Amino acid sequence: MLTPLQDFFSEGQVLLIDKPLEWTSHDVVAKIRNAIKIKKVGHAGTLDPLATGLLILCTGKFTKRINEYMAQEKEYTGTITLGAETPTYDLESVPENFKSIDHITLNVIKDAALHFTGEISQLPPKHSAVKQKGKPVYLLARAGKEVVLEPRQIHIKHFDILSCEPVQNTLLISFRVVCSTGTYIRSLAHDIGQHLGCGGYLSSLRRTKIGEYHVEKARSVEETISWIREMIKKDN
Repeated sequence: MLTPLQDFFSEGQVLLIDKPLEWTSHDVVAKIRNAIKIKKVGHAGTLDPLATGLLILCTGKFTKRINEYMAQEKEYTGTITLGAETPTYDLESVPENFKSIDHITLNVIKDAALHFTGEISQLPPKHSAVKQKGKPVYLLARAGKEVVLEPRQIHIKHFDILSCEPVQNTLLISFRVVCSTGTYIRSLAHDIGQHLGCGGYLSSLRRTKIGEYHVEKARSVEETISWIREMIKKDN
């Protein structure tokens, strides 16, 4: 027999979580599932461990709505480092292939961002969860095996370059992106670096919105657990 709290979450709830740095999306789901003691808990769109921000969790009957939330428009903020590349397109691997950034100005970067606005074709990163022959391609890439990916059509509604700051021999670019589901911001960072001829990789990322849901309305994992514990106390 379900407790009143389990019944509450089994009927279906949407939880807005501000995912912390270095946690996987699965880590968050496991933590909340353990707190509410029901199996049906899922997230509506993965965030990489090095990304923070809005993660929508659905419980119980609302897990049937996960695809609806995943299909909604996303907003991200973050930084792109220009002047080097990484194999993973982010800081999960070590920067390499350093190139000159002497020709790069803020206006040049803003013009390049326009090239990646609207309907565009994007190739997912080789180090991603996209499957090839039934296996995530990142496993093949780590093993040094050939990875064959097909480009995807995505929509970038806004790609705003907010600032440009020199850091040692690179440029740190702050940005805001509003995009369709299926967009890889890591690929966007890599592609704009290729377009500018200096290389680029994603150095930080925060998801701020999914549809009408904003990270400002989200709780941290700790706050969510505390809220659940308070509900348990009331039930007892």
